[in-house]
Amino acid sequence: MLDTLSYTAVQGSKTKPSITIFALSTCGFCKRSMTFLQNNGFAYRYIYIDTIPLETKTEVKRILKDRYKTDIAFPFATVGDSDHLVGFIEADWKRTLGV
Repeated sequence: MLDTLSYTAVQGSKTKPSITIFALSTCGFCKRSMTFLQNNGFAYRYIYIDTIPLETKTEVKRILKDRYKTDIAFPFATVGDSDHLVGFIEADWKRTLGV
């Protein structure tokens, strides 16, 4: 179901690992996370969860919670096939992404 969503792609020189950001359009931490990725050359895709239908948003959050066994907060980033980041704590993002 996550693969059928309409993501916006952002180009970058670093294409591995694949990064998907689930964000809110009004969230300052979400904007900071995407600026961090751009400033460090990462390609990523994102979707603003608050702009999709409520039932789709609810299903996305359920899938992410079941898959990653964690509560959902924004930004929520999937990194590669099995890693994830919740919220934007720059030190965590640097460590996980090897910056």
